[in-house]
Amino acid sequence: MQPLHSFTKRFARLATILLIITSMNFGTQAQQIKAPAPSLPQFVKQDFGLSAIELSYSRPGVKGRQIFGDLVPYGKVWRTGANQATTITFGDEVMIGGTKIPAGKYGLLTIPGAGEWTFIITRQLDVVNSSVYKQDQDIVRVTVSSTTLPFSVESFTILFANLTTYSCDLQLIWDKTLVTLPIRVEIDGKIMSQIDEAMSKDNRPYFTAAMYYLENGKDQNKALEWFNKAIDQNPDAYFVYYQKARCLAKLGRKQDATAAAQKGIEMAKKANNYDYVTLNEKLITSLK
Repeated sequence: MQPLHSFTKRFARLATILLIITSMNFGTQAQQIKAPAPSLPQFVKQDFGLSAIELSYSRPGVKGRQIFGDLVPYGKVWRTGANQATTITFGDEVMIGGTKIPAGKYGLLTIPGAGEWTFIITRQLDVVNSSVYKQDQDIVRVTVSSTTLPFSVESFTILFANLTTYSCDLQLIWDKTLVTLPIRVEIDGKIMSQIDEAMSKDNRPYFTAAMYYLENGKDQNKALEWFNKAIDQNPDAYFVYYQKARCLAKLGRKQDATAAAQKGIEMAKKANNYDYVTLNEKLITSLK
């Protein structure tokens, strides 16, 4: 029979091993805990021009704090969000503040002020605090006026507004402050080249080409010619009749526009699309 102290030592050794294993398992479980970040990240992709703009930033909340001029000081470079560097990616060359910016990924920084803000597009992608910011990496700076809102927005928000074929506004909204950065894209030459090439081939995209001419101040007589050819391609396309009516209205041919809209109503009813019935009726009313 083994002495009692031998069993005691073996038991103590086994207990120590079990304690180590338990601690290791507990540590592994603790590392697997996942909780939301205090300032949630957001990724925004907005179709624009012939490609898209992509934005990555984090969204802090007001949480009862005084924001601009306190939490976010006036007159100092701000990463324009929380936790991480804010970045913006342009799929096309864009124009900001009179400066052409090639397609690519950039940092988005701001310098808040009481009445004016400065937007900075920088080559730096890692600016999480002002100490690492290098002004010689700026591509463009644009100073804009800020707007005071009559209400408070809890979560910091960056969005794209007022979208057109050639322009959009990047807007920052937080607490009671709104600031806007205009962005433009020069794509007319590319689109016109595409139209010229497409019209030299079979199965020509008459409707798409006509719509571009209609919406962008091009030759409306040419647009009308293409709308007619689009109808020849697809006689049941009720939506083409509506756009043809709009084109005729732009040309000042009210009687012909009314006739085209009435035909559009007839075709839309046949297709059970009463949205286009309403659109044509409103167009006819506007021509009276």
